[in-house]
Amino acid sequence: MTRESVTLAAMRSHKSWFVPRWSVAFALVVAALCGPAFARGVPIIPPDLMLTGPARVVDGDTIDIAGNRVRLEGIDAPEVGQTCQNARAETWDCGNAATRMLVALTQYRKVDCKVTGLDKYGRVLAVCAVGGADVNAEMVKRGFAWAFVKYSKLYVAEEAVAHKAGLGVWQGPAVPAWDYRSGKWTAAAPDTPQGCAIKGNVSRSGLIYHMPWSPWYQRVAMSPDRGTRWFCTEAEAMAAGWRPVASR
Repeated sequence: MTRESVTLAAMRSHKSWFVPRWSVAFALVVAALCGPAFARGVPIIPPDLMLTGPARVVDGDTIDIAGNRVRLEGIDAPEVGQTCQNARAETWDCGNAATRMLVALTQYRKVDCKVTGLDKYGRVLAVCAVGGADVNAEMVKRGFAWAFVKYSKLYVAEEAVAHKAGLGVWQGPAVPAWDYRSGKWTAAAPDTPQGCAIKGNVSRSGLIYHMPWSPWYQRVAMSPDRGTRWFCTEAEAMAAGWRPVASR
């Protein structure tokens, strides 16, 4: 039996870990023991690995379980601060509404997340459920997230239901979250060093980085003599010891 298969067999023996702080350690173990596969950007994930416990909602498609950041697989919710329009061309706060919906679906409940992989920043991707109901699917079906078809077609059918019924972001004109982020980056880049638009701030909460679509992005004054830094990618910021800002 190879070293890799021994490691995966050991992981499979722990199908459900109750709120352990394992995500960083897990990524490091995979990197160390799976070697070339991880280096090629292909993390090896046991297919039955579960992360279970109460969740803290970060935004409309991200939760924390005991400090472990979990990105909901296959969906993309409006960013905090993003607005949409309804059928009467009235603006509504779809970003915060998506966050509140995810809170309503998960608050005070046990959340079971089946890990499907890691994204390019080492964050956990998962399909999460409460009482057996797929939370990712509910967010899309209720119109509070788009199916993230660039990476997954899991929730195309749920999106079609929401679209037909005119629910949530489908009430009227809305910019998909990925285009919203792209527009914010493009607008911010010309005023930043070499187009590197991520702001690394030093705050009472520690080293925090802000993407151009962060609601607090404009408030962060860049002062290198106070330790602030510009980053070109999230991976670069994380490698330097900064962590993403929490929306809640």
